[in-house]
Amino acid sequence: MGSGQVTSWQDKNITVAGLGVSGVSAARALAGLGAVVTVVDGGDGEGHRARAAELEAAGISVRLADAETLPEGTDLVVTSPGWKPDSPLFEAAARAGVEVVGDVEIAWLLRGPDAAPWLAITGTNGKTTTTQMLASILRAAGLKTAAVGNIGTPIIDVVTGGERYDVLAVELSSYQLHWAPSVRAHSAAVLNLAPDHLDWHGSMEAYAADKGRIYEGNTVACVYNVADRATEELVEKADVEEGCRAIGFTLGAPGPSMLGVVDGILVDRAFVENRQKNAQELAEVGDVNPPAPHNIANALAAAALARAFGVPPRAVRDGLRDFRPDAHRVAHVAEVDGVTYVDDSKATNTHAAEASLAAFEPVVWIAGGLAKGATFDELVRKSAERLRAVVLMGADRALIAQALARHAPQVPVVDLDRTDTGAMLAAVREAARLAERGDTVLLAPACASMDMFANYNKRGDAFADAVRELAAESA
Repeated sequence: MGSGQVTSWQDKNITVAGLGVSGVSAARALAGLGAVVTVVDGGDGEGHRARAAELEAAGISVRLADAETLPEGTDLVVTSPGWKPDSPLFEAAARAGVEVVGDVEIAWLLRGPDAAPWLAITGTNGKTTTTQMLASILRAAGLKTAAVGNIGTPIIDVVTGGERYDVLAVELSSYQLHWAPSVRAHSAAVLNLAPDHLDWHGSMEAYAADKGRIYEGNTVACVYNVADRATEELVEKADVEEGCRAIGFTLGAPGPSMLGVVDGILVDRAFVENRQKNAQELAEVGDVNPPAPHNIANALAAAALARAFGVPPRAVRDGLRDFRPDAHRVAHVAEVDGVTYVDDSKATNTHAAEASLAAFEPVVWIAGGLAKGATFDELVRKSAERLRAVVLMGADRALIAQALARHAPQVPVVDLDRTDTGAMLAAVREAARLAERGDTVLLAPACASMDMFANYNKRGDAFADAVRELAAESA
């Protein structure tokens, strides 16, 4: 049962791996098309049993506390994004000759004959912000759109929901791309590439290859980051439709077939007549919120995809002005005694933290958590001159401390030997003690949050609460 070859789901035996949001969405959609669906999940908690009961009431079988055994007679396995390729369930599927695909692949196969084209975005960092910027620009152009994929409503629900869209802004993670061999976007962007999720992919090469899948079969534009040669290499390797163009974005002055910045203006030298000589003004740097360098890059990538779809320049400007970033993404929390406090809890890897640190100077940096196999030498080396001081907490803080000792030995470091949630208040108090007027205290952990918090949102909330407590004390 090869991907792209499905003519009918009636009576197909489909095993869905995972009882999360995307798994439940896939199970309901496929059962609605007549498939015989079994959902498997290793959990057996109260929440699992409640979701299982809802699915069983809809005629869907659920097997809890066993995520390793392949149900007999399975024709296809549909996985949730986080399941590793070497999971026992998938190894059993391989032995049985059963294909494994993801929820994004199923969404692609379930599209109608006149379905909305996909403008797709991936990268180590900035995916969600760029996808939301793109959706804002498309809406400003009067187009019916939604930001879907790795964010928002499950993509299967959007594709099968009956609501008609002109175009979809689709965020795709490396996990989702790994399991989506048939997806063919109108245009796609890889924002950047840095080591991340290597414990899942096995190597940087495998991670990059999965990211590069987003360019396969593109029809109009493959958007790459001029400052990140690896993204351009992925374009060069991609098998695209005849006439598809490589479009670069840069924080410098753009060459032909690029978007870039000239004298504080975002300009387009890709989607204009006579691009050798002409450039089209799109927006001002001040229209980007916040106007940090990495976020301007996000805006240029979103603009490139929108322009590839034919959006007029005014809509790019209006869409960027209308965009409001999510919480915990370089979010200004407060100013206390002349010190600015910024929450970038979403900076869960070194690449994101580097971009965040580059936006401020001088910085008292709060960092630490779960390293996910990352190393911190390059991050510290590039950021050392910006650092007033560093406050470390979390399970893998010693790795950052060692990198600081090697590359920034002059920078004061406070090592909080604790991983309880109350450590955040202590970290903010230490940062306040070390900061001088005009400094920025920046939470950009460069690590995942699960050693101390349920997710990066909770970590950011704890930081904001601690800053507010500090402000109340100094009032």
